[in-house]
Amino acid sequence: MIRVLIVEDEPLIAAAHREYLTRMGGFEIVATTPTAQEALRAARSATADGAPVQLVLLDLGLPDAQGVDLASALSGIRPDPDIIAITAQRDLATVRSAMARGVLLYLLKPFAFAAFRAKVQQYLDYREALGGGGDAVSQRDVDRAVAALRTADVRATASKGAAPQTFDAVGRAVRDSEAGLTASEAAAALGSSRVTAWRYLERLADDGVVERITEYGNTGRPQVRYRWRSRT
Repeated sequence: MIRVLIVEDEPLIAAAHREYLTRMGGFEIVATTPTAQEALRAARSATADGAPVQLVLLDLGLPDAQGVDLASALSGIRPDPDIIAITAQRDLATVRSAMARGVLLYLLKPFAFAAFRAKVQQYLDYREALGGGGDAVSQRDVDRAVAALRTADVRATASKGAAPQTFDAVGRAVRDSEAGLTASEAAAALGSSRVTAWRYLERLADDGVVERITEYGNTGRPQVRYRWRSRT
């Protein structure tokens, strides 16, 4: 079992992390914390108890500190945990800073379960390459570990023929809309067909990233509006 610390201040997203890890199996949730201070305390406490955190799922937009600063602080714990950033922050400076401070992988919100699973699987491949049981590894092991982190992740598609960049675009459009979007509105925003937009919206809804809201117009014919789940 890989011991995981979830650092996420949005309860719905934190719950999704827990659910996804449970669906994958092989993970023990040490704690779920909404702030950097609580995360650091939880990590230090786990180490003191002899069961250190091995993996941190880290949101970079925390209410009390920058996530990249927390990444630096976590690196001072021995043994230091591995970190996967799961965040909506997509500017290049933040990405570079996160990688420089020990973040192994970077997953952008919003995302579907398939993208989450594929990113975590990359991490598992990385661990396996370096898990020979001793302190020394071969050049082949190192090369395998680096390749696991750098390989373009075709597994992030929710199903055959689905493009990760389209999931990102659809999810971003819904997230940026206060009222949510219908399939027709999403299609207009993306410049795609209504059927294409509906297909991606449904997949995002099935994975819990967006929620379905049924609306009834004057004609009585219902339509479904999709709203990003983290909105309150």
